[in-house]
Amino acid sequence: MRHILALAIKFVMIAAVLLIILTGFFDISFADTLLISLALTLIAYAMGDLMIFRRSGERSEQTKRNSLATIADVAVAILVIWLVGEALVPSTADVITPAIISGIFIGLGEWYFHQFLDSQVFRDRNRRRSSAT
Repeated sequence: MRHILALAIKFVMIAAVLLIILTGFFDISFADTLLISLALTLIAYAMGDLMIFRRSGERSEQTKRNSLATIADVAVAILVIWLVGEALVPSTADVITPAIISGIFIGLGEWYFHQFLDSQVFRDRNRRRSSAT
């Protein structure tokens, strides 16, 4: 259940950033922005949060883990927004510029999202790991 809440929070954060930047400033359609948001949420949660952040060190190394995962999330965000945007948006639109801008703002949100994950979603894993040693 905690993963569902985390995915919902992540989707809202990403969709808000992308709706402001892609739809508001770069005139990309609302529907395309929501599709990009959904794709990015699922890919970034699996890669950045479950694989990198969760497994890149001990709980005491939160800053290191958060830094690695945030950098990965920025890179994934730029790539997903750019590639999915290229597939959805007419070829006359520039997608790389809004992808870079969006990736930076999403990265700022991800820094705080990882702290939420550590305290609310992955807390049982951290307890089990420390009690097993």
